[in-house]
Amino acid sequence: MLPQKQRKLSEWVGFLTTAEIPVLKQTVRNLAVLEQDEQHLNARSIAHAVKHDPLMTVKLLRYLQQHKHRNQEHDVVEVEQIIMMLGLETTLNKVPAKPLVEEILGRNNMNALVYLLKTAHRANIASSYAFDWAVRLHNLHFEEIRVAALLHDITEILMWCFAPNEMLQIKSLQKQDKTIRSATAQESIFGFTLNQLQHELVVRWKLPQLLITLMDDSCSALQRVRNVTLAVNLARHSANGWDDAALPDDYEDIAKLLHLQAGEVMTIVGANKRHEG
Repeated sequence: MLPQKQRKLSEWVGFLTTAEIPVLKQTVRNLAVLEQDEQHLNARSIAHAVKHDPLMTVKLLRYLQQHKHRNQEHDVVEVEQIIMMLGLETTLNKVPAKPLVEEILGRNNMNALVYLLKTAHRANIASSYAFDWAVRLHNLHFEEIRVAALLHDITEILMWCFAPNEMLQIKSLQKQDKTIRSATAQESIFGFTLNQLQHELVVRWKLPQLLITLMDDSCSALQRVRNVTLAVNLARHSANGWDDAALPDDYEDIAKLLHLQAGEVMTIVGANKRHEG
């Protein structure tokens, strides 16, 4: 973990390029159960355990990209395909499900752990929305779109692991001033935004170009990128409660994407039931 004084963007990129990425406890549990049951230990079952954990997913992707064969013509983003390419033994031994985020954070950072788990949960919800909408739009890249939504805020999750104090300071600034933008708060604490860090990180990690594009909000003229962006926005805003002021605009934007009415979008995402409840 970097000392607090080392806050340059380039130093964080260097650190996170080689740092052992921690994983969620539930992933470790699920994989441990599978390893005890050889009959059901295969690429699909491992992928099912991995694909809901943004940390384990990006850990696997980073390993594949760093050990890519020269004759590999196409980038692979789908978790099950990555495991099949690497092989079960390599996946389990070379990309181990450790350390745990709890081990990285320790007992003194329970608040940061809560925020990390909430962000990971939000990422899963965004990935479900993105996948569903991609299928509705008959987009053949639906699995890539799901992974892009899952990893859209991966740097935020990583910084909750490796810079919990600074991340809590950002939260404090936002609580004190509800109007402050996330990017402004991040820049005042880190000297850069998490978005800037992520842009450099995905390039340094040599993540597949398709994935980099899908995770880049500035490419939202592309329908599939807009799909990811809107799914991430909906997950983020609804996490504040289904009465969040930003949600009506989200419904309108999603309606344009899916060629529906805003009321139909509310039904699809379950907002109506939640309001009734």
